[in-house]
Amino acid sequence: MNFTIKQSDKYQYIDEGEGEVLLLLHGLFGALSNWEGVINGFSSDYRVVIPLMPIYEMPYKEASVDGLSEFIEGFIAHKDLHNLTLLGNSLGGHVGMVYTLNNPQNVKRLVLTGSSGLFENSMGGSFPKRGSYDYIKERVEYTFYRPETATKELVDEVFEITSSISKCMNIVAIAKSAQRHNMAEEIKTLQVPTLLIWGLNDTITPPYVAHEFSRLIPNSELRFIDKCCHAPMMEQPVVFNQMLRAWLAATETVEKVLH
Repeated sequence: MNFTIKQSDKYQYIDEGEGEVLLLLHGLFGALSNWEGVINGFSSDYRVVIPLMPIYEMPYKEASVDGLSEFIEGFIAHKDLHNLTLLGNSLGGHVGMVYTLNNPQNVKRLVLTGSSGLFENSMGGSFPKRGSYDYIKERVEYTFYRPETATKELVDEVFEITSSISKCMNIVAIAKSAQRHNMAEEIKTLQVPTLLIWGLNDTITPPYVAHEFSRLIPNSELRFIDKCCHAPMMEQPVVFNQMLRAWLAATETVEKVLH
């Protein structure tokens, strides 16, 4: 990944391009590199900002969806970001919904892809065994339609994370927090235009979860990508970007007509 990771105060982040802000939130085992295709596709027209969430470093007592949402609130305030289009994958979608509900005046649009918040199979239904590289490889591959998408670098990264007891404790705490924090009632009050982009072959948050999000979120549109699992922006970056760009243009047109 050929992007500079910047540091300001306690925050690490990528900040590429200029214009309207696209704020991207990664998942539980995610990384800034997960969004490389979106950065490449949109940084010429938008300001693409990706904070690194302190999933593994935050104090254990704060390791929760709400704790991460508060961290993101702090980051957005620190960077003085406004009128956001917020994109979240998996846990990042969950955090994004909480932030949007708490700060509706600051979010223009919401994009969810493979989001938790209603139901998810964490790591394919079981917590990773520490010390077993083959097991970790199998679980990481499980999150992709094509197993080869799980590069050795990605598997090595997850293996390193799960080899740390303290990091594992945080992962378990946050995963349990996400499962407890069911948003079925809360998201009925979301007012912003929302795009759902889902892998048709998602094994972590299956397609019926996407349909449920679509049913519950008032102003939402649902798009499926075939031969795609839990991280569409990584597995099908061209199709993902086409869907996203078309929707951004359509919602921009509607907003201009309304105002």
